[in-house]
Amino acid sequence: MFESLTERLSQIFKQLGGKGVLSEADVKEGLREIRRALLSADVHFSVVKELTERIRERAVGKEVLASLTPAQQLLKIVRDELAGIMGGEAVSLKLKGQPALVMVVGTKGGGKTTTAGKLALFLRKHGRHPLLFCADPFRPAAAEQLSSLAGKVGVPFRDGGSDPIANLRAAIREAPKVPADTVIIDTPGSLPGQEEILEFLAELVGAFSPGDVLLVLDALVGQEAVGIANAFLPLGTTGVVLTKLDGDARGGAALSVRYTTGLPVLFIGVGERPPDLEVFHPTRMADRILGLGDLAGLFEKVEEAAGKDLEKLSKKVRTGEFTLQDYLEELEALRRAGPISQLLSRIPGFGKLADDPELERELVKVRAIIQSMTPEERANPHIIGASRKRRIARGSGTTVQDVNRLLSQFEKMRKLMKQLGKKKGLPSGWEALLRENPPGL
Repeated sequence: MFESLTERLSQIFKQLGGKGVLSEADVKEGLREIRRALLSADVHFSVVKELTERIRERAVGKEVLASLTPAQQLLKIVRDELAGIMGGEAVSLKLKGQPALVMVVGTKGGGKTTTAGKLALFLRKHGRHPLLFCADPFRPAAAEQLSSLAGKVGVPFRDGGSDPIANLRAAIREAPKVPADTVIIDTPGSLPGQEEILEFLAELVGAFSPGDVLLVLDALVGQEAVGIANAFLPLGTTGVVLTKLDGDARGGAALSVRYTTGLPVLFIGVGERPPDLEVFHPTRMADRILGLGDLAGLFEKVEEAAGKDLEKLSKKVRTGEFTLQDYLEELEALRRAGPISQLLSRIPGFGKLADDPELERELVKVRAIIQSMTPEERANPHIIGASRKRRIARGSGTTVQDVNRLLSQFEKMRKLMKQLGKKKGLPSGWEALLRENPPGL
């Protein structure tokens, strides 16, 4: 996510930090480089102009030049202004009415129907009772796709058929019996010039006045996202969902949409799985763009997916009873929170490591080695001698050197665990473990 922009900005601040004391000329040159980096990342020119002007007003003065750490102070200003241009604070769904109506609109191929399914899962996890409704009489198999997604995320589904307006009215009346307190309405994708579909969408909005009308935008379209967003504004669009952000190396759409359209970004899609939908936090996103990581987001994902498992593990950390079986369970728990590459990308300084294709393969290898051990060997790795290592290597399809490396890494980790367990005021177990010992390393 934003790899090219992050790399260029990180290099700029590295160069500035190496100078110690910054002159006004240094700051102005840094701003020129930041402007070039943003433009090359396909950020809308009006956003680049506004953003760099805001930074310049604060940076060329005592706030930076008189600071004891001018490069860090400039970095803080850039972080604050990046977050501000993206909206400053996270924005929530309105979810008005009983049931609340959330209409999802967008272009063809932008990930609209998939996003509807992801949103249903998100709301279900947060205590709502969503129902997915297909209001797309134009696309063949639209209902089948949404029905399949409803089954995967465990929510009810209704098909609007050839008369979506009448059938939606019926679904709203029946919602209390389902029960459903939120109806997510998937609509046909529209391309420029398809007036028939835009008129149909306007009719839907006029008939039901949904509290939330979410525009799904493919982040990979860059500056084009602004023009697409403006085309849907007459529908009373209330917010944006940016999809495919995990594949966006530049970041132009994320930085441009809020400023150029006034629409807040509510969610971002960061993968293809149903759980890969996240609340958009401008400050956290600014941190990630600047290579500062997103530990808060990381802890939230791990807590949601594996909090109970890792809390049990933290008790073993405190007592020094950490075993290879526990190590395996730790890795399995973290994998449930998402691909390891996604998790590591949120840790400051681990961006390049997260892109290493060998990383996932190494973790698969570690898993295979531990699973090839007996329960006794997992509990007492010191009993693993030469013959046992050869057997484990054969069983896991690895080498004795791989087994030796794992055992050595594990012993170092266990010593670290004991030190962590002795600390007073240890934060909620897994969080401290993850801060000081990133997963699988």
